[in-house]
Amino acid sequence: MTAWHSESGARVILGVTGGIAAYKAVSIARELVTAGHHVTVIPTQSALKFVGVATWEAISRNPVELDLFDGVAEVTHVALGQQADLVIVAPATAHFLASYAGGYAPDLLHTTLLATTAPVLVAPAMHTEMWQHPSTVANTETLRSRGVHFVGPDRGRLTGDDEGPGRLADPSEIVRRGLSLLGERPLAGHKVLISAGGTREPLDAVRFIGNRSSGAMGVALAVEARDRGAEVTLVHAPLEVALPRGVDCVFAPRAEDMQRELTARADSAQWMLMAAAVADYTPEVTSEAKYHKDALGEVYSPRLVATPDIAAELGRSKRDDQLLVTFSAEVLDDDEELVARARDKGEAKGADVVVANRVGPALGFGQTETAVWIIQRSGAPVLSTGSKTTVAGHLIDVLLNR
Repeated sequence: MTAWHSESGARVILGVTGGIAAYKAVSIARELVTAGHHVTVIPTQSALKFVGVATWEAISRNPVELDLFDGVAEVTHVALGQQADLVIVAPATAHFLASYAGGYAPDLLHTTLLATTAPVLVAPAMHTEMWQHPSTVANTETLRSRGVHFVGPDRGRLTGDDEGPGRLADPSEIVRRGLSLLGERPLAGHKVLISAGGTREPLDAVRFIGNRSSGAMGVALAVEARDRGAEVTLVHAPLEVALPRGVDCVFAPRAEDMQRELTARADSAQWMLMAAAVADYTPEVTSEAKYHKDALGEVYSPRLVATPDIAAELGRSKRDDQLLVTFSAEVLDDDEELVARARDKGEAKGADVVVANRVGPALGFGQTETAVWIIQRSGAPVLSTGSKTTVAGHLIDVLLNR
């Protein structure tokens, strides 16, 4: 059994399962060791078909734990989990998610997970069809409901010619997310109010005016703030991503709903992060029935009226001890113009920080890689790129350093 050392650094177990992305886990182990943490790698037998024992031992500087029946006298199959400060599983295959959700204990990695009370971070990696299969979705939700944390998967190139969601999250992001679950929780005691999603302004009983926002950034921010210890309220319009666990979620489908719910909660929040895409206009008249084309004629021109600027209202009423972050999405090619326009909008709304991003028909919306400029009232803008989880974490870091 590995001899744990606790005088410095965290005791981290890195579980590796049998996916092609196992080679990327070498970088995770290296980053953890370089940062001064004590790493024990537990690969499954399938994982060893991709990366061998010698590599894991050389990188982790510890013997690799393999067999459920090694170290029986030391009760290794439960002791490793009992002594761990953090468990990371990367990559996590569909087979692993199914067995972990089912509570099975066929090997040392699974018994360790069943025996630990430490935070567990799982980084899935598999083909898109496997990730989106109903059984995998159900297994993931089961694990989330038990307090297991997830990072990724990202969208990108997979093995062969496949491309889509299923790519292992960046190793540095996995390490950062894992270590964020340890030690101090810098937002403990803080209340964070976040808006997300695109509002839908009804024309009649079945039609609405909307936008292409998926809500992915707002949800990623809610997860990041939650993991840093905050009490998070997410006021959201319809979303294309799953609601986060451990967050107070309030449904606000229309601009007027979002205004009401955010205004009612703003006074008690320390941070207000306005990531929702709230409609600028709403129909002046809405029918509770369905309009029919033969009654409307060839041209239908509903009269639209401006909606309230919720972020500006929050900016006017916010106290000195509150922080307001607004988002500015623009279809602009020039970065200087993008930043300048976002800065002007932020100043007009009374924002402390503005996040500017470029959007378009195939850019910026959904679970995609993104690039944003984080603009504070003073100092140079900061560019953040990567998945929305990565960008959300970077933004929280910036806000904590203010």
